[in-house]
Amino acid sequence: MRLYHSPTSPYVRKVMVTLHETGLLPQVELIPVQGTPVDPGTMPVDHNPLGKIPALEIDEGTAIYDSRVICRWLDDRSDAGLYPAGPALWQTLTLEATADGILDAALLMVYEWRVRPEDRRHSPWVEGQWGKIARALDALESRWMAHLTGPLNIGQIAVGCALGYLDFRHSDRQWRADRPHLAAWEADFSDRPAMQATRPPQA
Repeated sequence: MRLYHSPTSPYVRKVMVTLHETGLLPQVELIPVQGTPVDPGTMPVDHNPLGKIPALEIDEGTAIYDSRVICRWLDDRSDAGLYPAGPALWQTLTLEATADGILDAALLMVYEWRVRPEDRRHSPWVEGQWGKIARALDALESRWMAHLTGPLNIGQIAVGCALGYLDFRHSDRQWRADRPHLAAWEADFSDRPAMQATRPPQA
């Protein structure tokens, strides 16, 4: 298998944590790529026409994407049990979608100041993205802690990677303020070997 990869991508990190947790990492070759929404650069557009990572080449010329699809495929291949059976599955998938929504908004904030010319940046739009993140974090604090503290699942991995990305790119927003339960959970979860091994490099 070949994973098209960037160590700073939170979606790639989610796949990398899953590879560690499932024991499949030794079977994967990492292919470094880079690009932006306005310049695909070396992104694997032949494997993912959307020009995004992660993309996982599972056979010669056959690739799957995005992170949710890849993680589900890895879990199926390894029988790791990251997707529980029965009604708990829908909670787990909703938790994963919440975490990925946090990442979507956080990345749009980054692109606004990295890609858009300074005279065309729109602060209210940026704050609107943070509003989505803040509401999602409040929901995690108030409604999702029992699920976060249960057996390891893909929702927990996704939330761990999302919170790590907030620390990586938006530390000034101090997401831990007024969210003591989520902050304590993240401190514990981030100590997992898979999370430690996949921390993004500090610029």
